[in-house]
Amino acid sequence: MAGPVSPTVDAPVEAPPRVSEEVERQLEAHRRELTGYCYRMLGSAFDADDAVQEVMVRAWRGIDRFDGRASLRTWLYRIATNVCFDVTGATRRRAMPMDLSPGASPPVASSLGAPLPERTWVGPAADDRIMPETSDPAELAVARESVRLAFVVALQHLPARQRAVLILREVLRWRADEVADLLGTTVASVNSALQRARVTIAGTRLADAGAAPDPLDDEHAALLARYVEAFEAYDIEALVALLHEDATQSMPPWALWISGPVDIGRWHLGPGAGCRGSRLVAVSANGSPAFAQYKPGGTPGRWDPWAVHLLEIRDGRISSITNFVGPDHFRVFGLPLHLDA
Repeated sequence: MAGPVSPTVDAPVEAPPRVSEEVERQLEAHRRELTGYCYRMLGSAFDADDAVQEVMVRAWRGIDRFDGRASLRTWLYRIATNVCFDVTGATRRRAMPMDLSPGASPPVASSLGAPLPERTWVGPAADDRIMPETSDPAELAVARESVRLAFVVALQHLPARQRAVLILREVLRWRADEVADLLGTTVASVNSALQRARVTIAGTRLADAGAAPDPLDDEHAALLARYVEAFEAYDIEALVALLHEDATQSMPPWALWISGPVDIGRWHLGPGAGCRGSRLVAVSANGSPAFAQYKPGGTPGRWDPWAVHLLEIRDGRISSITNFVGPDHFRVFGLPLHLDA
């Protein structure tokens, strides 16, 4: 069962002929950080890529009017913010299954129901598209926290302007006067929006998500190795032993979500048993551990793309498994659309 079709990423966009190669190089140098900003604002790797393409087009068209009073980076962020405001004004906020239903689903449900459109959900993003290119461990740790799925989901609870203020001030460390200038408002207004945003964020599930695990931590690596081993062997008893007592599992594009190791285990042995025989490939997503799952296909010796598993870890156990189902997610990570024996 495949997820809904989403726009492909990396569609080539040609600069107008009047833009010099040097100007294009300077603009492209900011693409990765702008993609990270737009992803946090919009909650979708697909929308973020489309937004950044629009930013580049507007920048190419308006470069002759760039007067240099602000830096090129600041100018691009102003354009990106306006593009994101346009997108968020035209669509409802993205969510997760737990936002749509207050109660967990029965673990033996015979049907997933109808899949909801891609625009319903916060989606995963590849680290190499949104994380800064830096070797500074402290900077990388901050960046990982700011793109974690729990944080991006929490951001979607904010009005667009508060979302921008929080990201610019708390993630990108802009000064209040710089944010005020970008948004065409006052420092007092920026500070007020930031305070309201902090209160809203504090009331979301982010507070229970714990800190992002250190990817170089031996205990963390061992836990992930046991997860891969248990899932590929389809040893559900071993799998649920790795779960936190209040662990959840969800499967966008379906609204179903399951709570607790017992019910998650029942799901895997019941409706989810079609995942038996799958193979997992490690990927880097949202500053968190993730795996691309390939299921046995109709051709012997071939595995087809099924879902990207994004894991949250708390207190040495897996606290959340989000299975983003559909082959379009594999394109986001540059993964092959099948594996062979």
